[in-house]
Amino acid sequence: MTETATSTQAEEGADAAPEGPDSAPPKRSYAKLAADESREDYSLRYAPHSFRRWSPTMVASTALGGIAYLADFAIGASIVFTYGFTSGFASILTAAAIIFLTGIPIARACAKYGLDMDLVTRGAGFGYFGSTLTSLIYASFTFIFFALEGSIMAQAMHQAVGLPLEVGYLLTTLIVIPIVFRGMGALAKVQAWTQPIWLIGMVLPFAVLAFEAPDAWGAFGSFGGTEGAGSGFSWIGFGLGTGVALSLIAQIGEQADYLRFMPAKTAENRTCWNLAVLAAGPGWVIIGAAKQLGGAFLAFVALEAVGKAHALEPIAPQIEALRPWLGSVALPAAAVFVVVSQIKINVTNAYSGSLSWSNFFSRVTHRHPGRVWYIFLNLGIALTLMEMNMFAALNKLLGFYSNVGIAWIAAVAADLVINKPLGLSPKYIEFKRAYLYAVNPAGFGAMTLASTVSILAFFGLFGTYAQAFSTFIACGLALVLCPLIAWLTGGRYYLARKNPVNGPDVEVVNPEATHTCAVCETAYELPDIADCPVQAGPICSLCCSLDAACGDACCKTPDGPVLLPVPVVRG
Repeated sequence: MTETATSTQAEEGADAAPEGPDSAPPKRSYAKLAADESREDYSLRYAPHSFRRWSPTMVASTALGGIAYLADFAIGASIVFTYGFTSGFASILTAAAIIFLTGIPIARACAKYGLDMDLVTRGAGFGYFGSTLTSLIYASFTFIFFALEGSIMAQAMHQAVGLPLEVGYLLTTLIVIPIVFRGMGALAKVQAWTQPIWLIGMVLPFAVLAFEAPDAWGAFGSFGGTEGAGSGFSWIGFGLGTGVALSLIAQIGEQADYLRFMPAKTAENRTCWNLAVLAAGPGWVIIGAAKQLGGAFLAFVALEAVGKAHALEPIAPQIEALRPWLGSVALPAAAVFVVVSQIKINVTNAYSGSLSWSNFFSRVTHRHPGRVWYIFLNLGIALTLMEMNMFAALNKLLGFYSNVGIAWIAAVAADLVINKPLGLSPKYIEFKRAYLYAVNPAGFGAMTLASTVSILAFFGLFGTYAQAFSTFIACGLALVLCPLIAWLTGGRYYLARKNPVNGPDVEVVNPEATHTCAVCETAYELPDIADCPVQAGPICSLCCSLDAACGDACCKTPDGPVLLPVPVVRG
C-alpha cells in the first residue's frame, strides 16, 4: 500500500479497515490504484526489506538496462560536430569523471537505506519542502530526455516505414504506458528480454566499421567539427561541451529508482553488493561516455553520405554503418535496434517521472491518487516537447539544464561525503516529515545560490569564459557552500527533533518487524514509522506527509522531542 486519495474515510479503501461490525474504519484510506504496491513500488516511501526480493545482480542488470538510450549518440555527435574532436573528447571524459565521482555516495546511500533520490535529498541537506524543488528538477530531466529519446525513435520509424514524425511522437509516447503502469516487476522483465537484441545492435556497427573502414578512427581523431572549431584544443569549446555532457548528471536519480530495491548488504553478499551498486549507480556513465564517443564516430563516418542534420540522428549513422554487411536489410535492422533501445530507456523515464511528480504533488496538495496517474502528466509534457521539435535546440537546452542539475547533485554529494563524516550533519538519512525542518539552508541554499550564479554566467553576464564554464561554477559553488552553510548554522536545520523510533541512538532489535500506523491501520517496517503527538501513536511516513491539519506539531513541541511507545506487531 502506498499513496492516499483522501484524508478521510473512503469507500475505495474500505478493504483496509479492520474486520467486524463494530470496527471503525481507519482515519485515512487509500484509493485502489494507490494501494496496489505491485504498481506503486513504494513510490513515496522507504522500500521495505520484504519488497526487496531481487538479487544484487538482478537489480544492477535492470538498472543498467535502462541506459540503453541513444541520446548519448546524439549528444556525443553534437558536441564533437560543434567543438571538434579534441575539445569534444576532453569534454566527454571530464563530464564522465564528475558524474562518476558525485554518483558514488548517492548510489550507496539509496541502496543502503532503500530510498529514492527525492527522499535522500530530503535528508541530505534540503529539508522536507526544500527537496520539493528538486522533484521538479528531476521531473524535468525525465520528460526532457523522454522527449529526446522519443524523437529518436520517431525518426527511426519515419526512416523505416515512412510514418510521419508527428504520428511517431504519439506512438512512442503511448507504447510505454502499459509497461510503466505495472511497475518494477514489468520493467525488470522488459530490460532482461530486450538485452540480447540491444547488445547485438550496439556492437555490430562498430564491428562492421572495424573491417570495412579501419582508417576511420585515425581520421576522426583530427576532425575539426562542422562549425569551424578546428581540430586543436579550445578552452571555450571544452567548457561548453562539458556543460552539454553534464546535463546527464541527473541520470543518477533514475539509477536510484532501481538501486533502492537492493537487498540488505550482508557478510555473504558484501562483494557482490558493492560491485552491483558501483556498476548500476555511477558505473552507468562509463558506458554512457563510450556511447557518446561511439555515436560521434558513427556520425562522422556517415557525415558525407547523409549530411550534417541526419548524421546527428542516430538512425542514419546506424544504417550507413550496417549497409556494407547487411545491404537492404540494414534499414530494418537499424530501426529495430533504435526502437528497442528507446523503449528500454523511455519506460525508465516515464517510471521515474511518475515517482518525481508523485513526490511533488503529495507535499503540495497533501493528496495522492496513485503513482500511475502522474505517468500521463509526464508523458503529456514530453509529447508537447517532441511536437515542438526540441531536438533542433539540443545543445542550448541541455547546456542550460545542466547548470541546475549539477548544483543539485553536487550539493547532495557534498553532504554525504563532507558534512556527514565531519559531523556537520546527522550520520544517517532522515527522510520523514516528522523529524525534518521544512527547508534546510545547507543543501537547498547551496543549490539555489550555485545554480543562480551559474545561470547568470551561462547567459554571459560574467564574460565569455565564465559562460563556457558555468557548469563548473555551479559544481564548485555547491561543493563549497553546502559544508560552509552547514558549519555556519551548526547543522541545526537538519533535524527538527531527534528520532526516538529508529534514530542512530536508538537500539533496534528487529528493524524488519512491522508496526501498525495509527492512521491507515496498515503495518510497515520500522524505518517507515514516526511517533506522532497528534495521533498519540505511531504514524507511517506517507500518512505523516499527507496530513494537512497537524500544523507540524511534532516539530514544535515546547517540551522537546515527543517520545511515544511504538507498538510492535510481529509479522
